[in-house]
Amino acid sequence: MKITALTTYLVAPRWCFLRIDTDEGVTGWGEPVIEGRAHTVAAAVEELSDYLVGKDPMSIEAHWQALTKGGFYRGGPILSSAVAGIDQALWDITGKALGVPVWQLLGGAVRDRIRVYSWIGGDRPADVAATALERKAQGFTAIKMNASAELEPIDTPRATLDIVDRVAAVREATGDDFDIAVDFHGRLSVAMARRVLPLLEPYLPFFVEEPLVPEAGDRLGEITSGTSIPIATGERLYSRWDFLPVLDRGVAVVQPDLSHAGGISEVRRIAALAEARDVALAPHCPLGPIALAACLQVGFATPNLLIQEQSLGIHYNTGSDLLDYLIDPTVFDYRDGYAGLPREPGLGLRIDERAVARAAETGHRWRNPIWHRRDGSLAEW
Repeated sequence: MKITALTTYLVAPRWCFLRIDTDEGVTGWGEPVIEGRAHTVAAAVEELSDYLVGKDPMSIEAHWQALTKGGFYRGGPILSSAVAGIDQALWDITGKALGVPVWQLLGGAVRDRIRVYSWIGGDRPADVAATALERKAQGFTAIKMNASAELEPIDTPRATLDIVDRVAAVREATGDDFDIAVDFHGRLSVAMARRVLPLLEPYLPFFVEEPLVPEAGDRLGEITSGTSIPIATGERLYSRWDFLPVLDRGVAVVQPDLSHAGGISEVRRIAALAEARDVALAPHCPLGPIALAACLQVGFATPNLLIQEQSLGIHYNTGSDLLDYLIDPTVFDYRDGYAGLPREPGLGLRIDERAVARAAETGHRWRNPIWHRRDGSLAEW
């Protein structure tokens, strides 16, 4: 079997899908994207196709090594995301050719179901509490919420207490049998993290995600040692080499993104590194159905999985949502806040290629907001 073509499709709301065709009619799908840089990642995929066309798609590890190391320059979000989508598609082809799901190729399932969480939005405590209750009524047992709007390096007592009020409102609304993850998107300085996190401790967050920007990763140890809250990070880390120093700084949860961090092949290695440090895996995935399918395949075969992010109903999904490009959307039927074991070969999805092609005719140019502080300087989004 030989690869004959790689085709990318930019589809709403902000995704990039990849189809890899073979001369035996087996097709694989991947999702190579950096949110806000989809065109750039698609261009990288096109460049990498020069190497792949004519190759055996089942030589996954050999291709991963060549694509990540064969071009002399290595790493970074664009290259790693392009490779991630290609890697997903190659695993999809291999599973389909052999007639087994990818989790079987990864050593078999270590669990029967995977807990998933849902996103909530809203800027005021009443809004997030009401949305959290909606998610609980839908069967979810955990949510993730943004903790703040833009912040100053050392912000006011009111800004600090607003963060606490948001989390407190959700805890009061949902009760103590419900988990609340709190995402800061790197908006805290070290000083603000030291101020805010102790005030959140009474509400027992499931974890606090990305309190610091990745550039300040060498300061993470100061944060983890100063709070009882589990600290999570990793959506902006792209390889095992990026994660290795973070694992030694006391984080409780790593969050590689299977569409950013080298795909199924590399995230499996990151998970194994994390397991050796008693750190849990919770893959980042506010993306589309192919990325989520890849996450679930890895999660079912990974002992130290904690929970899985998924994007159904997330505030970014304007115009299209998680299920809109699937022939059979029941593959993501959640029951009591859990996803079931996929049984179909490959990634377990059947993509509606006509819907993808129609959406790609319009495409998208999604960009994240640019935020500014009160003095006009750039703030973390």
